[in-house]
Amino acid sequence: MHGRFDYQIGGPYQPDASVAIVDRDRLVSPVSGKYNICYLNALQSQPDPDDSSSAPAEGTLSWWADQHPDLVVKGQDGHPVIDQEWNEAVLDVSTADKRAKILEIEKPWIDGCRRSGFQAIEPDNLDSYNRSHGTFPFAADRDFMVAFVRYAHSRGLAVGQKNANHEYGRLGRTVVGFDFAIAEECSYYHECGEYAAAYGNNYIDIEYSDQGESPFRAACQDHGAHASVILRDRHVAPKADPAYRYETC
Repeated sequence: MHGRFDYQIGGPYQPDASVAIVDRDRLVSPVSGKYNICYLNALQSQPDPDDSSSAPAEGTLSWWADQHPDLVVKGQDGHPVIDQEWNEAVLDVSTADKRAKILEIEKPWIDGCRRSGFQAIEPDNLDSYNRSHGTFPFAADRDFMVAFVRYAHSRGLAVGQKNANHEYGRLGRTVVGFDFAIAEECSYYHECGEYAAAYGNNYIDIEYSDQGESPFRAACQDHGAHASVILRDRHVAPKADPAYRYETC
């Protein structure tokens, strides 16, 4: 997967004509004439919006807690366990029954990606076990993704492994069935070689500007000629936002 990439999960905008691959949230339309990747938060909730005056939107923290409280990891206080960095609830994939129920909820989301015209899916938080307070091991995340990928493939969608290279290694491709990888900050963390070992040139490297430009420059020099490498602002702001930052090799 080599072509100029634009990561737009923080808000859509018209990509440059030279962009070949666009990644957007599942609730946003894809871009005609591009290879479109559909972002889907598969193992955690989406955060609640700042304006919560209306009913909770499907897939948000409040929606999961209200509609499917049994599928959200709870702490000792009975409240949902929250990924504090992004204000997202951790979904409970600790048993086969719960994994099946969560997938049934997400199947229409996957179908929606296909129906909208996306060609691939980026399922996020494949390492949610790290934030589950010991409720389940990585194997539960992996088993959920095996079923998730199988279903997405049945709908004609490719699926990318989002991070978690330490846990998956080459098994992400050979056992789970991921088709490519999206690696955040693999240059900064010196992990790009591990993705290349599993996926060849079929990975996307996203470096973030708050870590400085050195990792991005190093990535461009090391693998920018044969893999997609970009620099983005941490919150992936749309182009009209003052925080927006985007650069490619």
